[in-house]
Amino acid sequence: MAKSPKLLQDKEIVVEFQDVSYGVGANNLLLDLNLTISKGEFLVLLGRSGSGKTTTLKLINHLVMPTAGKVIVHGRATEDWDPIQLRRSIGYVIQEIGLFPHFTVEENVGLVPSLEGWKPKTLKRRVYELLDLVGLEPGKFAPRYPHQLSGGQRQRVGVARALAIDPPILLMDEPFGGLDPITRWEIQQQLRHLQAQLGKTVIFVTHDIQEAFLLATKVSLISEGKLVLEGTPTEFKRSQHPEARRFMACCQIPQ
Repeated sequence: MAKSPKLLQDKEIVVEFQDVSYGVGANNLLLDLNLTISKGEFLVLLGRSGSGKTTTLKLINHLVMPTAGKVIVHGRATEDWDPIQLRRSIGYVIQEIGLFPHFTVEENVGLVPSLEGWKPKTLKRRVYELLDLVGLEPGKFAPRYPHQLSGGQRQRVGVARALAIDPPILLMDEPFGGLDPITRWEIQQQLRHLQAQLGKTVIFVTHDIQEAFLLATKVSLISEGKLVLEGTPTEFKRSQHPEARRFMACCQIPQ
């Protein structure tokens, strides 16, 4: 039996890190991480390359296990979940997207529901709803293959696939890093709209401070495996923490 999720100021906590560390050999990638993520929150994990952001994300869906502490998802420690069940209940979007090249768009989006045994008519209706949701005309795009899509279109398919079984949590690991600036901005705007519309809890990894400010309700800054700052974008901008100031300097455009 899963424990009832905790409440924090009347907000349901869906993910919690309790004194979590993760290391490989003598190399510590995360140290004593304490973090709570509430239902409906858009949390951005911000940090330099190699800071521990992606490791934090992977700990949530059991791709790696902590070497100390506990990660709790929906009131249950990840070690107590069946890994497949946990992963199928969490949407996951990565920069490389990971679409199956020999599957059509419809087959890619419907993969997890099909594994769950959804009936064909229900599955097709869900796939078409999702393609509409991410701005891809179903009649036009459902029969296409990934190589027939642009980078932005493939990324939209990746988002649709992650939403296929209506997961309450969506993990996104630098999903838009390979896109040109205009396409990236367009998809960022669409993601903001989707998150507001669907009320998903989103945990988003980036090293782009402007992307963080655009999307986040809360920013968690990770440096050398440690959580060094947490707050709203406004609080982040006011922070005097040295690492926060370094990121803020990236926003300054020379005249």
